[in-house]
Amino acid sequence: MTLLLGIDIGTSGSKGVLVRDDGALVAQAAREHPTATPAPGRFEHDAQAVWWADFAALTAELLAAAPAGERVAAVGVSGIGPCLLPVGADGTPLRPAILYGVDTRAGRQIADQRDRYGEREVLRRCGSPLTSQAIGPKLAWVREAEPAVWARTRRWHMASSYLVHRLTGAYVLDHHSASQSTPLYDLRGGGWIEEWCEEIAPGVEFPRLAWPADVVGEVTREAAAATGLPAGTPVVAGTVDAWAEATAAGVTAPGDLMLMYGTTMFLVDVVTSPVPGPHLWSTRGTFPGTFCLAGGMATSGAVTGWLRELTGADFGTLVTEAAATGPGAEGLVMLPYFAGERTPLFDPDARGLVLGLTLRHGRGHLYRAALEGTAFGVRHHLEAMAAAGGDVRRQVAVGGGARELWTQIVSDVTGQPQDVPRHTVGAAYGDAFLAAVGTGRAAPGDIAAWNPVEQTVHPDPATAEVYDELYAIYRGLYPATRNAAHALAARQLNDAGGCPSQDRS
Repeated sequence: MTLLLGIDIGTSGSKGVLVRDDGALVAQAAREHPTATPAPGRFEHDAQAVWWADFAALTAELLAAAPAGERVAAVGVSGIGPCLLPVGADGTPLRPAILYGVDTRAGRQIADQRDRYGEREVLRRCGSPLTSQAIGPKLAWVREAEPAVWARTRRWHMASSYLVHRLTGAYVLDHHSASQSTPLYDLRGGGWIEEWCEEIAPGVEFPRLAWPADVVGEVTREAAAATGLPAGTPVVAGTVDAWAEATAAGVTAPGDLMLMYGTTMFLVDVVTSPVPGPHLWSTRGTFPGTFCLAGGMATSGAVTGWLRELTGADFGTLVTEAAATGPGAEGLVMLPYFAGERTPLFDPDARGLVLGLTLRHGRGHLYRAALEGTAFGVRHHLEAMAAAGGDVRRQVAVGGGARELWTQIVSDVTGQPQDVPRHTVGAAYGDAFLAAVGTGRAAPGDIAAWNPVEQTVHPDPATAEVYDELYAIYRGLYPATRNAAHALAARQLNDAGGCPSQDRS
């Protein structure tokens, strides 16, 4: 029996798995790492000390756990994205990687590129609006703010493509990751927009494009020495972590939607054709011929973790107390915008809010309101997806936060069931599956056998009336408090020594 290795690089930690070519999970490992915040609104990773070091350490740990006589036949990788790592001609990183939409440093460059190319034209060609998620403004920021770095920049990477380069020497990026590189990739044409690439990043070579499951190289002797992998092992292109996780959950056919319960909530809806809109991201899918509508909340599990630290209670206690308060948390509604909000608001200066507090409310009420606030955010996304032309027919819950109470609340608020698959170990499992597909050990449809549905959470119709009423209040709160939230955000940034964001879509 052969093994497939999958490694995923996350924001605060990395995970890896060894999987047999029938989908059986053999071993898994995890490793935490720091995220640097050198200034307000800036989030960075050291590609060598975080991305490559995590890959090498996890691979060594997993290989040590491999059963005798079983060998790794292929490697798949994924990572946070879209992010930007400028490198020199030999592939050496020139500065820390600038992370995805949480990094808001390029506000002025976003505004400049909107003016230069036009909001409607960017949306038509690229499928997504220019926001802090976009790669083009980050490239322009490096060019303008760090001219010495830019003078040596010849290529650029995301987390997955950097690992592929370190393993194989190949300079390649998958189509899905490229489609998140607004305004550089033509969503319908499936290639780089050469005139915009040259204008935004003159003199920089853009990577060859491949699909996530395409074999793009083999482990070199140098990489074999650093990782313990056999030289010559095939490596697939990989992709952004949320799409690898969607693949692991079987969200691969039109009408499938992934709900990823984590530090943030991420949603991926598979569609048959591009559906550009101003409130969501429209991207290429994991496999040829598919497209996606995607959304991401800036916080979800981050708020529940904050409440745990604030109250000193463990999650089990908070869940028990929250369940006892009943639907509506006895009259509380929370806006979960504690780190701004990505889709569908695109407002990094939105702020968290709890409305309805009285002296009789306790930590269980607040915890329930946090779970319900996330659920209201999911419902908002589903409505935005429907308005954009999405057709959600099946929802799949994944991630470490997909616990019984939380998923039940989301189903109650949305009125929709959620499937929960057997394996919820995350993107690394999807990486292993993509490696299996790329080497002919599996077909895309085989994920249903690899990772079957083991539970379905059904909505409780008895909660529909109260949640409809509270959802209407939730939707009214943001427009009613937006100006006040922006004023407070400006004060917070000023107190922290930063500047107000210009990225308000």
